[in-house]
Amino acid sequence: MEIRPFDIEKDFDIIKGWIGDERTCAMWCANHAPYPLEKESFAEFLHNIKEKTSDEPFVAVDENDRPVGFYTYSVKDDTKEGFFKFVMVDSNRRGQGIGKQMMKLAVKKSFENPEVPAAALCVFSENPGAKKCYEGAGFKETQTVKHAFVFKNEIWGRCYMAVKRGEE
Repeated sequence: MEIRPFDIEKDFDIIKGWIGDERTCAMWCANHAPYPLEKESFAEFLHNIKEKTSDEPFVAVDENDRPVGFYTYSVKDDTKEGFFKFVMVDSNRRGQGIGKQMMKLAVKKSFENPEVPAAALCVFSENPGAKKCYEGAGFKETQTVKHAFVFKNEIWGRCYMAVKRGEE
């Protein structure tokens, strides 16, 4: 597996099918991106988050350069902490260790910047599979906010997780 910058022309048609329903979309992006994923609205979504937080999109690819995972990443101006957002894995390959491998590589890439003391992300408490994946990649829970997000008649908690330099 390798990580490379996301190319909307090359990669979008592959990743758009990974979000198969509205709840999964909300679990992935907290309603920041519209469902279903469409190329133009996804490009606008990526542009907006880059403008707002400097997030850059990346894909994890297999030996055939086919995307198997996606995330965005930026370094926070105030804390210099690396922050991962919008992490997703090919829905047909979940549970195979791909997310864990991708996040380990992503953390390693994050720490190539000597100013980054930690890498962090958020996951909804109601997404135990993703939380387990991140724990397997070295992330530890730092805080949980109950009742952080409402999806239809559900209320989800938001779990903050981080891995510090030297603990990865």
